[in-house]
Amino acid sequence: MTGRLSIGGQVYVSDKRIVIADALYEEFTAKLTAAVEALVPGDPMDPGTTFAPLSSQAAADTVRAQIAQAAAHGATATEIGRRVPATGAFVQPTILTGLTPENPVFYQEIFGPVLSLFRAANREEAIAIANDSPYGLCGSVYSTNIGRAVTVAERIEAGAITINKPTTASPELPCGGIKLSAAAASSAIRGSRSSPTPRS
Repeated sequence: MTGRLSIGGQVYVSDKRIVIADALYEEFTAKLTAAVEALVPGDPMDPGTTFAPLSSQAAADTVRAQIAQAAAHGATATEIGRRVPATGAFVQPTILTGLTPENPVFYQEIFGPVLSLFRAANREEAIAIANDSPYGLCGSVYSTNIGRAVTVAERIEAGAITINKPTTASPELPCGGIKLSAAAASSAIRGSRSSPTPRS
């Protein structure tokens, strides 16, 4: 959850798709929902707030429009968590399921508190879902088997992959992507000049 909802889901390196093994899907979704329920929406200046609004009303409107577009094309949008304030640039945390390649939102990035969940019957399907995207900035692989996680990570089309932790930008590592995310690396020495495809 941290890797997706940090700063209201606006972190550019956050994991936009969450691909879950079919056998773990129900348990994962239940635990995810419970974790989001524990978040406290409110004033970002209040130390007790753990879920803040987006950067602007325009940003919030864009995210809501993407949720509506996804639902209009067959996805299921399920609001979760405590009710957010009616004022301010808040968006209710939402789980999107049933996103298919025919849905335009499948190929969009959502910079807000939206958790797009995908079931995968096996490793190959999980990798295919992860890579079927025009973007390739960062990703994360979670597994109790580190060797298997490394094998999967090597096949994910992204500029940076972490294992068993959320992806975060780090000043000592280059952070550049591939596909439409193939901008110049933004950190470390590589950040001062163009880079082919750095991998961290």
